[in-house]
Amino acid sequence: MRGLTPLSPEREAALSGLYAAATGAARRRTLAGFTLVAALALVAGLVAEVRPLVFAENIGKFTAYIQQILPPISLEHPLEDVRAWYWGLPKWLGLLGETLLMAYLGTLLGGLAGFALSFVAAANLVRSRLLRVGAKRLLELCRTVPEVVFALIFVIAFGLGPMVGVLAIAIHTTGALGKLFSEVVENIDMRPVEGLSASGATWVQTVRFAVLPQVLSNFASYALLRFEINVRGAGVMGFVGAGGIGQEFLVAIRNFYYADVSAILVLIILTVFCIDLATERVRHRLIGAEQAR
Repeated sequence: MRGLTPLSPEREAALSGLYAAATGAARRRTLAGFTLVAALALVAGLVAEVRPLVFAENIGKFTAYIQQILPPISLEHPLEDVRAWYWGLPKWLGLLGETLLMAYLGTLLGGLAGFALSFVAAANLVRSRLLRVGAKRLLELCRTVPEVVFALIFVIAFGLGPMVGVLAIAIHTTGALGKLFSEVVENIDMRPVEGLSASGATWVQTVRFAVLPQVLSNFASYALLRFEINVRGAGVMGFVGAGGIGQEFLVAIRNFYYADVSAILVLIILTVFCIDLATERVRHRLIGAEQAR
């Protein structure tokens, strides 16, 4: 093999200068980016009145409240103390079940609506710009307004009850899942779509046989993840009168029932923890099945 031709000293110096200039410019851009982020963080802290000294002075109040809600369990009679701590367990389990059903129904309704709108909002499936923009703006509206705001509006319209929470969760889920689903659709392999379209298939048939097989596993994974989020959201819905365990939790906080606060909080945490583990395993199986194709 023939060796590489050595560079002349002038050429080597020129290349070294170019490399130093490029690396220097990269460092300056990185430094400017960090400076901008720090400046924005400082401005945001000033506007939000974030005061580290006040936080440090009052952190003891937070830890004191944590100490107050700790369960009154002794080593002498632990079982009796746990029974007294969870004196309202049957009632709380019923309310927790109501919260889970709210999250499930809201996720189901919102998932179906987001499923339908995602294909309309996908740029690679719909040529009409007006139709796409209208679907995307509707999805943005659904996910931009917080669930609690929707719940307050529905409480005024329909009164207190779990239906309010279901509607609020369903609308917000429509916007969130609709956006995620549409992004999945926009990243599919278009060759099956083009093949069916060339053979005379309708738009619905193309979606059914060319798009759905590519996206169903991702859709299911996102829907399970959203269900986890909605379980937490359904607990908060009770704060505005939408029923469920959140309403009982708010009553315990307002009336300073410290033992009840910790009991309900632990119950919610354990429930969300179990749901996270279950849905995580299902999502991993779906992703594994998709990658194995």
